[in-house]
Parts: sequence; structure tokens; C-alpha cells
Amino acid sequence: MLEVRGVRKAYDSPQGRVQVLDGVDLDLGPGESLALMGESGSGKSTLLHLIAGLDRADAGSICLDGVDVSTLGEGSRARYRREDVGVVFQQFNLVPSLTVAENLALQARLARRLDPAWQAHLTTALGLEDLLERLPEQLSGGQQQRVAVGRALALRPKLLLADEPTGNLDEATAEQVLALLLARVAESGSALLMVTHSNSLAARLQHQLKLSRGTVVRA
Repeated sequence: MLEVRGVRKAYDSPQGRVQVLDGVDLDLGPGESLALMGESGSGKSTLLHLIAGLDRADAGSICLDGVDVSTLGEGSRARYRREDVGVVFQQFNLVPSLTVAENLALQARLARRLDPAWQAHLTTALGLEDLLERLPEQLSGGQQQRVAVGRALALRPKLLLADEPTGNLDEATAEQVLALLLARVAESGSALLMVTHSNSLAARLQHQLKLSRGTVVRA
């Protein structure tokens, strides 16, 4: 389903050009899960953003179901982000003017894929029933994290991308969220790519991959 080949990405800095990714390869099939690990600054979040179509690689290819995301025009990339990929951002990226219920439904509604029964299931599974009318500013960090996870899952995407999705959650809720992500992958044939610093969480996924200084090393 997901095939990444020779991906390179560099950014300008006051110290000069910084090579963040330097020839990264990975594969992820339908129904599979992969933990992306590595120290801070190793390129994990950058790779996730490239796969999500939020930025373009300098070189290499990123293909989902045979379509190279890096070759898509702006309109097609926007449709790809809206319909094919569910992203759980490290900083949540909830819409501040929308309620929890509206944030949960937002991407699925834009993709014309809103399923009220599925959203109700996610709301209960994530413990958000009593928070639906609140705005993001009225939530704790952990509650915002759960809304972000629910928004990504509500889409029923082909590919789930999660950047430290349990980082702001207590241990019990983190386990519940991970179980929900893995169950979604198992039941739908979608794929999960998760950035995590936790060895114990990474071990729950089928595959592990480690980045170091922008290249893949053995996990």
C-alpha cells in the first residue's frame, strides 16, 4: 500500500543547509502497522509530513496504492490529504472555533464519508461523551489528543499517520487509544504508521523502523 523509496529532504538554517532525510526507504502493506523510532531530530516527523502530503520531498518517491504523492498537483494533493490519509498531529491541530463534536466530524464530513454510528462508537471508545459541546480551549492536553485521534479515525482512511498519539495520555488511556488504532487497522485493511519514543508501544506494532541522522538503521 505504502512504498517510500530514496526520500531526501533538506532545510536551510542559520548554520547552512541541513539534510534531515537522506535516502529513506520503507514499505507498509494493507492491515500492517509500523512504529517509526529514533532520537529527536532524526527526521521522524519530517517523514510523516512528507507521507501526509503536507510538504514535498527533494528527491525520491512516496507512493500510496501506486500513486506517487510527490508528483500530484496542489488540488490532487489536497484531495489525497482529505480522503486517503488520517493524521494525528503532535500539536493536535484542532479547529479552535469548533466544538469537540464538530472537530471529530470535520475531515469525514469534508470527504463526504461521515458515518454517525461510527462517530458515536469512537466518541464512546475515547471517553468523549461528556465533552462534545466544549471547545478545544476548554480541554486538557490529553482530552485534545483523544479528539485528534477520533478525528483521524472518523474518516476511515487508507493510511493512518500518528505522531506520538499517546504522548499526552495516561497509561490506561494510551493503551485504550493504541488498541483502538490497531483494531481499526485489523478490521479495515488500512495501514498504521506511528511515530513513538516508547519501546513498549512500538513492540505492540507488527514492524519497527529506526531513523538516525536521516537514514534507516536496524530497530
